[in-house]
Amino acid sequence: MLFANIDLLDENLDHRSGQWVGVRDGRIAYLGAEPPAGEEAAAYGEVYDGRGRLLIPAFFNAHSHAPMTLLRGYAENLPLQAWLNDAVFPFEAKITPEDCYWAALLACAEMARYGCVAFSDMYYHMDQVARAALDAGLKLNLSDSLLAFKGEGLADLPVDGENRRLLRDLQSAGDGRIVVDCNIHAEYTSNPRAVADLAAFAREEGLRVQVHVSETRLEHEECKERHGGLTPVRYFDSLGLFDVPVTAAHCVWVDDGDIDILAERGVFVAVNPASNMKLGSGFAPVPKMLERGVEVCLGTDGMASNNNHDLMQDLYLLALLYKGSTGDPAAVEPKQALRAATRAGALSQGREDCGLVAVGAKADLCVLDVTGPSWAPMTNPLVNVVYAGHGADVRLTMCDGRTVYHDGAWPTLDVERAKAEVDARTKRIVGEL
Repeated sequence: MLFANIDLLDENLDHRSGQWVGVRDGRIAYLGAEPPAGEEAAAYGEVYDGRGRLLIPAFFNAHSHAPMTLLRGYAENLPLQAWLNDAVFPFEAKITPEDCYWAALLACAEMARYGCVAFSDMYYHMDQVARAALDAGLKLNLSDSLLAFKGEGLADLPVDGENRRLLRDLQSAGDGRIVVDCNIHAEYTSNPRAVADLAAFAREEGLRVQVHVSETRLEHEECKERHGGLTPVRYFDSLGLFDVPVTAAHCVWVDDGDIDILAERGVFVAVNPASNMKLGSGFAPVPKMLERGVEVCLGTDGMASNNNHDLMQDLYLLALLYKGSTGDPAAVEPKQALRAATRAGALSQGREDCGLVAVGAKADLCVLDVTGPSWAPMTNPLVNVVYAGHGADVRLTMCDGRTVYHDGAWPTLDVERAKAEVDARTKRIVGEL
């Protein structure tokens, strides 16, 4: 595809007007203020008229539970522990592998609709989530959840064999779109032996790790009681988990010492503002993290605690809520927020050549319609994306140079069937409870 005469946000998220962007072999092969010369222009194939459009890097969802699309609208108005133990866990016990596939496929459709091309997922039946991502044409960092309540080591747990099977069967599938990570659900659902074993396994295999950290005050304080005053961050660090690349989700209740460790150890923090507010968990100290050099990325979390995969809503919240909560109108700047939703999310997944509009980068792109009333005047396009844009403004989503959403159509999947399947499967599970 050749994007013709289109405004864009470049690799620094700075605005450029009237650009030509050529996509070939899954990458951005040309970018300039003039069209490529004659025969080269024709080699790109379809020409996309860029008038009234803004090209930006596609979004990277750094923390999700895609199969939880089945639980959208379920388990409402509950604090986290009651939400998990009394509602979510009993529902999840009824979920089959095929349920996971259809729910993840619907999640992929929703993410593509809203300009997102990649997601980091923690759940079960992850081969089915990978199947959905491959069918949809998206990227996925998958991780099967480690749960250990009785002092078991990694070798004693089913997740050990599952991790090895996922590595054997799925690592780098879809021309590298599928990446296998490790996963520790949380401190309160694991034990020190299992954590240390998984950290060693990830180190030996060169894998990344996803983990929930300090999502609630209760989780944070009970961890200190269990482990001699160690916070979840200090606990995981003491067991060697941060010796490998880690994406720590939430980090709402981390203290100043925790933030220093996260910065020193290069931990990515996936913040989830919508989910944390909906569950009453609080606000991650993002301004402090950014100030101290922590790489902050952005996630939606699952659909029982956010209810949609429109990352532009989380982007808006990330840029706005800290101004109100700190009294500082410059607490999180628009460019910092948009970087969290794009480049930082890609880096958290180990995708070094993704998340930016630059020659040589993977063609992971999002086209926004900027002709609506909320976009005028276009005083600062970056600011408009963050504060005035909506997921509904997305007109085209491209992953690795392949169109996965275009003006109400999903070329890679049957969204109506996915909706019907998920609706029927949720009704079945609710009926079994």
